[in-house]
Amino acid sequence: MSQSSQTPHPPTRRPLIAVIGDAKLEPGSVKDRLAEDIGRALVDAGYRVLTGGLGGVMEAASRGARSSSKYRSGDTVGVVPGHDPGEANAFVDVVLASGLDHVRNSVVAHADAVIAVGGGAGTMSEICFAWIYKRLIIGMRVEGWSGRMADHRVDERTRYPNEADDRVFGADSADDVVRILVDRLAHFADHHRGVRRRE
Repeated sequence: MSQSSQTPHPPTRRPLIAVIGDAKLEPGSVKDRLAEDIGRALVDAGYRVLTGGLGGVMEAASRGARSSSKYRSGDTVGVVPGHDPGEANAFVDVVLASGLDHVRNSVVAHADAVIAVGGGAGTMSEICFAWIYKRLIIGMRVEGWSGRMADHRVDERTRYPNEADDRVFGADSADDVVRILVDRLAHFADHHRGVRRRE
């Protein structure tokens, strides 16, 4: 038997998609249902879900992911801001207790793509980090920073010379999110290479 036939092929890595937004939501509200639908649709489509691990949009997306018929243990990941993994909501499978407080937003923004649902200053910081890190960003057209940034560029830097329409891609539904990911994720696979002096 040849060496190649004995060595198993490594599994294909499933992209990790961050869902960010309001830290507090009314149960059953538009954003709560939307975030839940997005989490479910992501796992249905073969993605894993990353959040900041706490409540609001983070909990709703994780709850939705867990409700997918294609859910597998490990599909929900949470990067909590404190030192205690017990801070995470009950729907997070893998908890990373970062101890980074708001700086953990930078870690979340390193996902393969970032989907924003509403949100305040914390969400806007994650959108900005994701823009700098050259991630694909989807902004849901709802109240909050996601709605304000949907269909707009964060700034005028050229992140991808071949993507003339680079922006925060606006979406209205979970189906829109999956469609954008399928169409565009492969085009946004470059990585930030550190801060450099601009001439």
